[in-house]
Amino acid sequence: MTTPLIALVLIGVLTSCGVYLLLERNLTRMLLGLLLISNAVNLLILTVGGQAGNPPIRGRTSEGRTTTADPLAQGMILTAIVITMGIAAFVLALTYRSYRLTTAEEVSDDPEDTRVAHQTKDEAEEDVAHPREPREEDEPAELDEVPDPELTPGRFAPGRRKPTR
Repeated sequence: MTTPLIALVLIGVLTSCGVYLLLERNLTRMLLGLLLISNAVNLLILTVGGQAGNPPIRGRTSEGRTTTADPLAQGMILTAIVITMGIAAFVLALTYRSYRLTTAEEVSDDPEDTRVAHQTKDEAEEDVAHPREPREEDEPAELDEVPDPELTPGRFAPGRRKPTR
């Protein structure tokens, strides 16, 4: 069995272009990079799946081939396509929502992340949350007590009427 060199080169080009686009700050380019990487993975699964052959149905032949095609690779590719389209729809919805809120498609740096990245070791130790001592307000109140077992959802205590809307 020989591996088609053109398919492997195409997989490498699609993957590298997808990674390049995925590392951009523009959300649309991130989505396109995600789609390119998923297409590269689908092509990789198809290439690894082996040579074309007879349909995987007993008794069927195609063009005099002697081997049977592997249906697992085709099934995995179909599943990957569906998952990719779901993820693409989700990222597209996030992009649309982000654009509606900020009217910008660029992902900016978070100021808090920048501050934390430039901290010294002493400043980082000061930021650690220290447990506080319990106060009187932390004690359970009357409203925090366990409810009456007769007042379970859908049931009302005898003598009480069901609330109307």
